[in-house]
Amino acid sequence: MASFKHCFLLSMLLALSLSSFQMSMAARHLLQAPTTPLPTIPTMPKVTLPPLPSISTLSKPTIPLPNTPLPTQPTLPIPTLPPLPSTQIPSLPTFPTDPKVTLPPLSSTPLPTIPNTIPSFPTIPFPSPPPSK
Repeated sequence: MASFKHCFLLSMLLALSLSSFQMSMAARHLLQAPTTPLPTIPTMPKVTLPPLPSISTLSKPTIPLPNTPLPTQPTLPIPTLPPLPSTQIPSLPTFPTDPKVTLPPLSSTPLPTIPNTIPSFPTIPFPSPPPSK
């Protein structure tokens, strides 16, 4: 899975570098091209729309209602509830206590330390250039 990830990243880097090379060549080609005047855009004729038809407002119909008084709302008696019985709540049981656990002492061997210095790598001697004439 890791090798696929590295292969994918490498192919994306290659595609990006090739596309940027093509883009730079295209930009150079556009910069070196002779400039020509841009064509003018023709004016479009204005279109007039026909007016919308008018809708006449209709009168609101009136419905004759009888003028009768409303009946009175009946009242209901409020019931009284009996008192709730009182109950004794039992007390919670006591939990046992855990015994104390003692850990053995740690060993006196020191922990390994991480080195702070970077080891030096051997250098490769390069040949000196030939003398100039």
